[in-house]
Amino acid sequence: MAKEGYNVRTYHEPVKRYCQMLNLKNNPELIAEYRRIHSRQEAWPEIRAGIRSVGILEMEIYILGSTLFMIVETPLDFDWDEAMEKLAHLPRQQEWEDFVAKFQECVPSSTSAEKWKMMERMFYLYD
Repeated sequence: MAKEGYNVRTYHEPVKRYCQMLNLKNNPELIAEYRRIHSRQEAWPEIRAGIRSVGILEMEIYILGSTLFMIVETPLDFDWDEAMEKLAHLPRQQEWEDFVAKFQECVPSSTSAEKWKMMERMFYLYD
């Protein structure tokens, strides 16, 4: 585990952030496979391109046990619902969602927006 922290991208404009959670099936072999298919070498290029095409600037997924935490950074004028609707209909997106569903605690055939649960910010240190 990295205790030195993670670099954060710098943007030349203000951005907003969405934070979401999703639970994986609590099976070490499935979790290891889920991690592998999300590696740079294994993640489907169409999925990465689709994420960018709907206006997402950065997406990071962190894991602790079988719990995933995702941070999504977008421009200030980003419309989450509109982007998720567009993403759901991009080529191979539902195929990907169906493929990864076997690892996730979710209803089969769910979209990404249906699987991931939006979190509410309850504290921040900014001035």
